[in-house]
Amino acid sequence: MVLTQLILAATVASQLVPVMSGQNLSAALGGPLKSLPVPHPAAPRVIGPNPWVASTQTVTLYTGVEPPATPKLEALPLKESVSQYGITWTFGQPARVGQFINGDWYVVGPVTIKTITPRPLYGSEIPEIDLDQIDLERPVPQRVRHGFMLNPPAAMRVSYDSGVRNWFDPSLIQRLPVDMKPGDALVSTISMPKGLVLKPQLWETVERGVDDSSPIRTAAVLTCVANPLPPDAFRPAFCDRQARIYLSRNLKRNLLPNVPGKNLPEVGLFVRFTQRPWVGTGFFGFESPVENMPQYGRDYARVVGQAALLLCTDLKPEQKEALLVNLVQIGIDLGGMIRAGHPGWEGFGGHGSGRKLPIVFAGLLLDDAQLAHINRSFPSAHFGEDEQTAYGDAWTGAKVVFTGHRAIDQATGIARAGTGPYEHTPPSTWRDGREKLSESYRRCCTSAAWVAQALALRLMKAEEAWNHDAFFDYCDRWMFEDETQALVTLKQDASMDQPDWAREGKTWEAFVNDMWAAYRAAPGMPPTDGWKQPHDDTYLNSAIEKAQRTAK
Repeated sequence: MVLTQLILAATVASQLVPVMSGQNLSAALGGPLKSLPVPHPAAPRVIGPNPWVASTQTVTLYTGVEPPATPKLEALPLKESVSQYGITWTFGQPARVGQFINGDWYVVGPVTIKTITPRPLYGSEIPEIDLDQIDLERPVPQRVRHGFMLNPPAAMRVSYDSGVRNWFDPSLIQRLPVDMKPGDALVSTISMPKGLVLKPQLWETVERGVDDSSPIRTAAVLTCVANPLPPDAFRPAFCDRQARIYLSRNLKRNLLPNVPGKNLPEVGLFVRFTQRPWVGTGFFGFESPVENMPQYGRDYARVVGQAALLLCTDLKPEQKEALLVNLVQIGIDLGGMIRAGHPGWEGFGGHGSGRKLPIVFAGLLLDDAQLAHINRSFPSAHFGEDEQTAYGDAWTGAKVVFTGHRAIDQATGIARAGTGPYEHTPPSTWRDGREKLSESYRRCCTSAAWVAQALALRLMKAEEAWNHDAFFDYCDRWMFEDETQALVTLKQDASMDQPDWAREGKTWEAFVNDMWAAYRAAPGMPPTDGWKQPHDDTYLNSAIEKAQRTAK
């Protein structure tokens, strides 16, 4: 794939959203952005190092046969401070500390955090050269850098950095010292300096104050516990005040198939992609730490899909363990958000993708039925892949459709106004550009990114847990449909000429393409023609009818 072309298409499409959408999204997701002055003085522009190199993280493989012992309190090191990913927490007095299976720190409390390095900066402490346009709009007392949150809410509200768009809530700004009690989680961050240009996961560049870039560079989580934990304990979800503890010895690794790998990418790269905490509780990547996690839902889906698919191959168990632990930890954190009341991640172009798979994956391997069946447990939670696929008649003849840029609201069953379902209408009727916008997102930022997830779930026989069959049949449609005539029709009737990278039949990764070719139609796998077969299309038709009634 030509990534620059992909990003250009996504950028152009995203710029059309405020014009094309029939719903006031800016009001729903934080209000319109204002025209802001250019900050002075200008910071020098620096291209930062590429953080995405193969990780050497090692994780011990523990099983229930010989479970590790829980250390005694006095056996834990007594430390004045602990550090991770460039962040140092210093205690009011020396405390006993340990590490979770993924390397994140815990401290036996209660404990007081006296200082954090880099030091949080507030108001006029922030150098003028580091102020971006969004900072300049805010009152000086509301400005913050290298911020932290004790027990972040499971909501689209953060106070890490005043350069965060839409989700910044100055009422949540906290100051040192911080008193932690068992069950607390402290998320600390390092801010992006003005002018630093970094490459995020599977994306081009991020620069503070430029376009939709996040102003947060790195994040780490410190957890307070009452007693020492065994070395195979996962960190409890940072939004989970019940602080559930899972153990890696209990992972049901037998659920992972061991099929011969085809054209495998470097496993260590995906270990690095998933190693640091994915603490984004917002949307659009506005507050996602650049060096921790993907910035766009499409790339979220690509990373977790390929990670899960790698774990389905015949790599040796010790080669898989770090990636396995990291992906499960991501699922624990995301599931903890939903359990604590987070609304989920709606279908919005490519932005809502990739969150459901880690939750279902972690639930299955940890034997946690609530997480494994997340959309049964929390039927109102939004997941992009489910909201953007449904059974119904497409103009191409397929029996499953992409439900549009804004899709169908999972909580209400109503098609979102403006850029919801459209494939039930022929391109000759696409007059106002909304359908074209949705078709662009179908090709640039969703479908191909979903295929690895669908194949991994199929190999794990996890379709029932996923509980949305239209997603699987839609991915089959994307990979198997002959769209030769459809491409002609799109060009003639809608003036849409699709470049090679945006056409059906492939993904952007050779690994995924080769694994699909080898295993999707292998013996024992479900039929590949479900996208051609009639299904109950009541859900789609009802969603469209509800939207029409609502619009009257």
